[in-house]
Amino acid sequence: MTLSHSMLAIEISAPGGPDVLRPAAVPVPVPGHGQIVIRVAWAGVNRPDALQRAGAYAPPPSASPLPGLECSGTVVELGPGVTRWKIGDQVCALLPGGGYAEYAATHEAHALPIPKGLSLKEAACLPETCFTVWSNVVMRGGLRAGERFLVHGGTSGIGTTAIQIARALGARVVATAGSDAKCEVCRSLGAEVAINYRSGDFLAEMKAAGGANLILDMVGGPYIERNLKALADGGRLVQIAFLQGAKVTLNLAELMTRRLTLTGSTLRPQSDLAKARIAREVETHVWPMIERGAVRVVMDSEYPLAEAPAAHWRMESGTHVGKIALRVEA
Repeated sequence: MTLSHSMLAIEISAPGGPDVLRPAAVPVPVPGHGQIVIRVAWAGVNRPDALQRAGAYAPPPSASPLPGLECSGTVVELGPGVTRWKIGDQVCALLPGGGYAEYAATHEAHALPIPKGLSLKEAACLPETCFTVWSNVVMRGGLRAGERFLVHGGTSGIGTTAIQIARALGARVVATAGSDAKCEVCRSLGAEVAINYRSGDFLAEMKAAGGANLILDMVGGPYIERNLKALADGGRLVQIAFLQGAKVTLNLAELMTRRLTLTGSTLRPQSDLAKARIAREVETHVWPMIERGAVRVVMDSEYPLAEAPAAHWRMESGTHVGKIALRVEA
């Protein structure tokens, strides 16, 4: 298939707020070895996109400078060595960048089939979130059935997904959120306990329950010390972001005396091989959860591609519940 030479995309005109996102005509990506090009139908909007826009999360050297780490759509071009996909296949995919555009390229092993029963809009909101949650909660954090699992930001895209996956694995889930209404959403998704962090104290509640075996946190800052105190002996804290800062002072003797684990990861800089391994695990374990209805996509809102600034304003307002998507294909 011969593609046009240029496409509509949203570029970052300069580091700054949502208004620096501007429409632009840019070259259509050319697939390298093992890569596919996807005609994008929908693109998911994620916190790392906002960090990149602000100049705080540079893409890897070989990645597209355009924002967008996940999409759904149709395979329209195959690079040398591609074996899994054919032209016309519908997929959702983790991207190294470039999702806010009419076409995006990614490694063939980072694309997955659309789960049965899901729309392309819903599927576009799966890869970044599911890869992040599964790799950190299960592969890194080792969550097991019966364990107490605390996730902060329970109504974010990460939070809504983490609650459901942990519940499907048989864990006892506790979530924090910023309002009573958001706490009710967390309970509806499977959290046994939901704590309004504006009026409640997650540390006191976790201590009273015997401590968390695993905590997934993206807040950082003062939460880090409190999270460690909220862990049961032998517990694990997995850090995936630092909305309130990455630098803190800690007494690490507590990690030794209570046999705690402090770890974390970020997805984008990992190797193609590492992401392929995560993709295989997600397809093997999470896709069946979705297809049997144990995990669903919680959608907040959708915007046309040209209204990407409004989507970022919505995400950064903190009022959203679940995922925000950009409609790329008319």
